[in-house]
Amino acid sequence: MEIEISIVNTFVLICASVFGWLIRTLWGATRELKDDLTKLKEEMPIKFVLKDDYKTDIREIKDMLKSIFDRLDHKADKE
Repeated sequence: MEIEISIVNTFVLICASVFGWLIRTLWGATRELKDDLTKLKEEMPIKFVLKDDYKTDIREIKDMLKSIFDRLDHKADKE
């Protein structure tokens, strides 16, 4: 009877140890992901352009090109 209880206690101890190791590993990975996400949020405005800013810049470039092409068309018509 004592041997059976000892085996059960050993099994419970092993399961609890594995479960504790798993929880600790997941906790560390979650903390590391949070740190990476925080770092990414800080770097995003520096490395990437917002879509609205890009659209505004492209619109300005297109307007300038249209103006240049209109001037060229008027100049070609005079010749």
